[in-house]
Amino acid sequence: MIHTVKQGETLYQISRDFRTPLSAIISANPSINPNVLYIGQPIVIPGFPDPNTIPYQIFVSLNERLLSLYKNGILQKRYPIAVGKMLTITPVGYYIIINKAPNPGGPFGTMWMSLSKESYGIHGTNDPSSIGKAVSHGCIRMHNEDVEELASIVPIGTAVFIHP
Repeated sequence: MIHTVKQGETLYQISRDFRTPLSAIISANPSINPNVLYIGQPIVIPGFPDPNTIPYQIFVSLNERLLSLYKNGILQKRYPIAVGKMLTITPVGYYIIINKAPNPGGPFGTMWMSLSKESYGIHGTNDPSSIGKAVSHGCIRMHNEDVEELASIVPIGTAVFIHP
């Protein structure tokens, strides 16, 4: 997959966001200077499929507190979600799902899907009454049965667009 460098990103942070060793990213990009990145620079992230080859996309509306699943551009389903609170807002941007972990436990409910932004994900909850509210530490919370369903449908590499 190709990641496009955003303002303020370093190769080290990109490697942390994608949970990919820095050495693997440097090896996959032999022509780059790891100490000098520029906005818009394409960086190959090894081990992930090109999101354009995946028929699914996820769109998250923070204001509506809805997660919408699309397949080949056609809306398949909408799910109610909880989002980050004022001091720990959910980051707006374009990410991919980089892994899935069933039964992470505690506040993460029955499923965790990591986003390509360190410490953020889409997950279940042990507090279903929080769905529909701005209460999380920045993650996207779903009802456990909803996140399990979503995780069973979308593959690793699925694009996630988070917007206001």
